[in-house]
Amino acid sequence: MEFENYLGIDISKETLDLALVTKDAELIELKLKNDRQVIEKAFNRLKRESQIDLEKTLVCAEHTGHFGNKLINVAVKLGLNLWMESAYRIIHSQGLIRGKNDRTDAFRIMEYAKRYQDKAMLMTPTPKSVELLKRLSSERDLIVRDLAKFKSQLKQEAGFFDKEYFSQKKKRIDKLMKANEKILKEVESEIDQILASDPELKKNLDRITAIEGVGRQTAVATLVATENFTKFTDPKKFACHSGCAPFRYESGTSRKSAHKVSHKADKNLKRIYHMAAVSTLTTKGELRQYYDRKVAEGKNKMSVINVIRAKLIARIFAVINQNREYEKNYIHPLA
Repeated sequence: MEFENYLGIDISKETLDLALVTKDAELIELKLKNDRQVIEKAFNRLKRESQIDLEKTLVCAEHTGHFGNKLINVAVKLGLNLWMESAYRIIHSQGLIRGKNDRTDAFRIMEYAKRYQDKAMLMTPTPKSVELLKRLSSERDLIVRDLAKFKSQLKQEAGFFDKEYFSQKKKRIDKLMKANEKILKEVESEIDQILASDPELKKNLDRITAIEGVGRQTAVATLVATENFTKFTDPKKFACHSGCAPFRYESGTSRKSAHKVSHKADKNLKRIYHMAAVSTLTTKGELRQYYDRKVAEGKNKMSVINVIRAKLIARIFAVINQNREYEKNYIHPLA
């Protein structure tokens, strides 16, 4: 798509800073309240009063989590060409910069959109069921972390405090844990309802949980991260995203290091797939045999586990991309 206008938006909790450059090189700067009605009125005013063709305008904003939800909702309603880009990519494209404020950030985002328009990944509406699954999964993770924190604290402090005080503290924390466990069941019940009510989610969940080592939580995390396999379709790209793809670091002959995964990966996904890979070592299956064989050959244990993580991802994407059920002894038709 050929764009004529480029709009950069810096998002904060309370406000949006806009920097728009038109096809006539006119610069329009606005500061808006981060409110759905205000944002919608501002775009309609740009279209009406400034004669801005929104269909030929590339709107670029940093991905700032839920603070951008109101902008996204307006973009979906008005059919805007919205590109939610990683803040890391925008920052590291700017070279050496001095000074920072919301107004200049909006201008720099606009310049980024104009310069890298050929790399723009326009946002498409996420199905409501997938969006709800994403939010509930995030809520579930928060509760699980809190429960783990409480259990760990009690375990570490047992025997190191006055018995009477520790007994009272344990009672208080037990009450918190019981309340959290009740909420956790409610959240998991809502997750189950969403998965059961959406045929595509249910089908994909059943297919990938049939794979050795892929449990329910790994499957749900994958559905959320891939937005039901619409955001990612390439297993190699997803392996990079989830920290399962090692890269070479080498410079001439004086600086080398072993192949290692990037620290920019999604740490939570990396942890989930690590646990999935480790779970395959508890049974006498194909992946356990692979692990034992490679370790016997002298391979590093963690490197072999990382390969198993990549194998799980490859198998997940194979059954989804090929639209088939998982077969343990699958024979490729071209083999």
